[in-house]
Amino acid sequence: MRGAVMHGPGDVRIEDLDVPSVVEPTDAVIEVAAACICGSDLWPYRGLEPSDGRPMGHEYVGTVTEVGDAVKNVKVGDFVVGSFCLSDNTCEICRSGYQSRCVNGGFVQGAQAQYARIPLADGTLVVVPGGRPRDEATLASLLAASDVLGTGWFGAVAADAGPGKTIAVVGDGAVGLMAVLAAKQLGAERIVAMSRHEDRAALAREFGATDVVAERGDAGVAAVKELTGGLGAHGVVEAVGTQESMMQAIGACRPGGHVGYVGVSHDVSLPGQELFFAQVNLLGGPAPVRRFLPDLVERILKGKIDPGKVFNLVLPLDDAAEGYKAMDERRAVKVLLQP
Repeated sequence: MRGAVMHGPGDVRIEDLDVPSVVEPTDAVIEVAAACICGSDLWPYRGLEPSDGRPMGHEYVGTVTEVGDAVKNVKVGDFVVGSFCLSDNTCEICRSGYQSRCVNGGFVQGAQAQYARIPLADGTLVVVPGGRPRDEATLASLLAASDVLGTGWFGAVAADAGPGKTIAVVGDGAVGLMAVLAAKQLGAERIVAMSRHEDRAALAREFGATDVVAERGDAGVAAVKELTGGLGAHGVVEAVGTQESMMQAIGACRPGGHVGYVGVSHDVSLPGQELFFAQVNLLGGPAPVRRFLPDLVERILKGKIDPGKVFNLVLPLDDAAEGYKAMDERRAVKVLLQP
């Protein structure tokens, strides 16, 4: 089969790899119908994480081709979407809603390929009612649910989005845009998208943003406070993962408010005194996408949400290197790969 392997910064190659097979009795193997490039994939691409010989990809939808003897919830022929985090969905942490920290879990790897092995299949995969959708738009939306939609949703939940609330979103990448969509679905009254790119701001408005703030840092904080009578937003989603974005999120949040941080953190250090006097609630980390998947799949199939619009570049798997380059250069919000 063909699959994407990263050999070093900026060096993504499509190679001939062995077709995966069941290793553990809890495994499933899927034929990948669509995969994509994640913003977090750009960290090793930029040399900020190890990448030598690393099979890439953790977002996927596909058809089950093989299952281990212990798998009960999915069967050969099922069309499935799964979380980027592996989980048994039965341990105490999973049952509390944090499947992304399953005591037996881990992360999917190697999904930018024609086939992928999914460990802990019963707790990780969700069967799509009706099988593979006939239209590509629905397929793309289901793919988004595997990570960025579920991650943005968790960010909005952690930011306590709901009726009567003002929610600000720091970051206009795919996760930030999905957080805007989620905040709208959760009933937020006002949604402030922090974006300085016209195309992304336009998509944010389509997803439900009522206001757009282009400023960053202290200026961005001041702009949000001006929109909220000097108080700050009830909740803020941090969807970048840098020092500036985290401090911008905390600064834009009112006392007693909630910050949901879902940007993959890189060298973020919180100043104790500033955090002490901010008096905000912090919740974040790897999103427990599996918690939200059944609801998200239902919303997609009923046409209530169309998160697939976040993909603005579709490429064959063999052109994955160009997809990475396009996202790195911010020419694409998110790239869908067709195996």
